[in-house]
Amino acid sequence: MTKVPTQRIDNALIDRNAVKTMLERRIPDHTLEQPFYNSEALFQIDMEEIFHKEWIFAGVSCDLPKRGSFITADIGLSSVIILRDNQDQIRAFHNTCRHRGSKICLTAKGKSPKLVCPYHQWAYDLDGSLVFHGQDMDESFDRSTHGLSSVHCQVAGGYIFVCLADNPPPIEDFVQDMEYYLEPHDLYNAKVAVQSEIIEKANWKLVVENNRECYHCDSSHPELLNSLLEWDDNNDPRATPEFIALVEKQQTFWSGMDIPYQYQMRYNNRNRIVRTPLKEGTHSMTMDGQAASKKLLGRITSPDLGALRILHLPNSWNHGMGDHHIAFQILPISPQETKVITRWLVHKDAVEGVDYDPENLRRVWDATNDQDRTLSENNQLGVNSIGYRPGPYSKTYEFGVINFVNWYCERLKDNLG
Repeated sequence: MTKVPTQRIDNALIDRNAVKTMLERRIPDHTLEQPFYNSEALFQIDMEEIFHKEWIFAGVSCDLPKRGSFITADIGLSSVIILRDNQDQIRAFHNTCRHRGSKICLTAKGKSPKLVCPYHQWAYDLDGSLVFHGQDMDESFDRSTHGLSSVHCQVAGGYIFVCLADNPPPIEDFVQDMEYYLEPHDLYNAKVAVQSEIIEKANWKLVVENNRECYHCDSSHPELLNSLLEWDDNNDPRATPEFIALVEKQQTFWSGMDIPYQYQMRYNNRNRIVRTPLKEGTHSMTMDGQAASKKLLGRITSPDLGALRILHLPNSWNHGMGDHHIAFQILPISPQETKVITRWLVHKDAVEGVDYDPENLRRVWDATNDQDRTLSENNQLGVNSIGYRPGPYSKTYEFGVINFVNWYCERLKDNLG
């Protein structure tokens, strides 16, 4: 048996220079060295150089229906408040009081005319300005310089993205793409019908890698394969003649309804959008493949829209159908823990128990998420072994994983300088 040689770096000795060394020597089209998946030091570098510098999917605008509505998102140790202000604009701020740093909003979502710190009752208007600080500050105190610290915020097709960096990377073209492809679905006039949160005991990159391939689907996801076709478009090397014919048929159908479907990729694989058919005769990702909501989204008149697949690295993948939309969000917690949030969106006027059954809506992806959690956690356990060595990806079945890992390594290398 051949023993694969490797160069080991002690986790305790990992610093930025060690990470650069590992990036320089990595084997193309292979998994990464072990510390990328379980080192505390490298996890902190991931947070600082990826999650603090890239645009992060943080929520959906329909979760902020009224002025004063807010949600919070934890990006590592940094909590962010996202709210709808008095001018109906969506803004984001660091969830940190400018007095002594206490966390202000302690719940995942809520509504309030002011943001009031629970520690000493300092109060902020919805534009972030400090409006009350008690009577105990001396006359030299300048209230105007102690407003909440802003976070870059961008709304795109009903999605909310934030960036903690001083100078965010470009996102303008992606915003236009999102508005164009999601216009028929009109997620601005949708609502979150169901939301789930699970913790996967696996590094965030293993969670994303698992999502970026369907090599494992046949053996692991029977519920999902009731409706899902694993190929994306005609360029997929695995595409069968039957699939290519179905794509052409559906694209003609979608064109007649002015539904966009063209493949689009931006910013070196970071953002990717394509509409692809579901199995013929199915319209939605449900157990029977039929629409889960009688009231369709936006201006859509037929449930037979396939699935609008949206990828946004580093933390979101999505499936948009005629009757409902599924938005996935990941937030790293520790080197071997990742929170996975799933939102099922329906038309804002759809009535629970009349137009849709929440259990039917969520059943397929509840099962799939649970199966993926087991796969990712087993992957993590194996990677933790002293026997682990970087292994080869299949260029035919795991090209999506290769694209993700290449993107990650390039962004990390660039951000490290």
